[in-house]
Amino acid sequence: MDRLIYTAMTGAKHTLEQQATTSQNLANASTTGFRAQIDGFRSVPIVGDGLPTRSFVVDATVGSNFASGPMQQTGNSLDVAVQGTGWLALQTDDGSEAYTRSGSLQVSVNGILQTQTGVPVEGEGGPISIPPDTTVTIGADGTVSSIDNTTTPVNVTTLGKLKLVNPPTQNLVRGDDGLFRTKNGAPVDADATVVVAGGMLEGSNVNMVDSMVNMINLSRQFDLHITMLKTAETMDNSAEQIMTLS
Repeated sequence: MDRLIYTAMTGAKHTLEQQATTSQNLANASTTGFRAQIDGFRSVPIVGDGLPTRSFVVDATVGSNFASGPMQQTGNSLDVAVQGTGWLALQTDDGSEAYTRSGSLQVSVNGILQTQTGVPVEGEGGPISIPPDTTVTIGADGTVSSIDNTTTPVNVTTLGKLKLVNPPTQNLVRGDDGLFRTKNGAPVDADATVVVAGGMLEGSNVNMVDSMVNMINLSRQFDLHITMLKTAETMDNSAEQIMTLS
């Protein structure tokens, strides 16, 4: 009897965790550059006295789907989308390096190029400063240039170059802030093969239809586990009555 209870209990617990992950993915279906989260589960037999007839459900892997999302043209000169594999490097508050696919950039009040959440973009020579009264363009190799709007003839100035990296995806972990970092926290060298497209953004790679279908399947699985627990309770009560009569 206890085998049924433990199996159903662990199954229900991890089904709820997977539902939470799927809900998180659906909530970020329109988030720029978002990478869908993936949960994996496996059955682990409990080894002890007697035969290994009991099993628990445990998390096998918790990772991310690194497939590219759809490209959306915005016309904004500060928007960039990484084409193919690669990441934009950011400089976090603690001085460490983080990576994102969200290329919706802006200029802070201090003239620093940063993300919409206020994290400075890492240039190959440090943060990139944008002078006032200029029009900014970003080249395919990440070169950031400015055109002075107050002078004639037009002067084009190179301000810096975005640090574009391409670390192995198996070496990346997602942080609580949604940014990715290397497992050991070490920065990654710039990769000259990474290319960006200006005036475009990459959408989320969450498939809403698949996620909705997955939510329905998970709901049915959870109901099945609860039904198994109720069945175990009914069988236990019946066995208790039989033992009492005997």
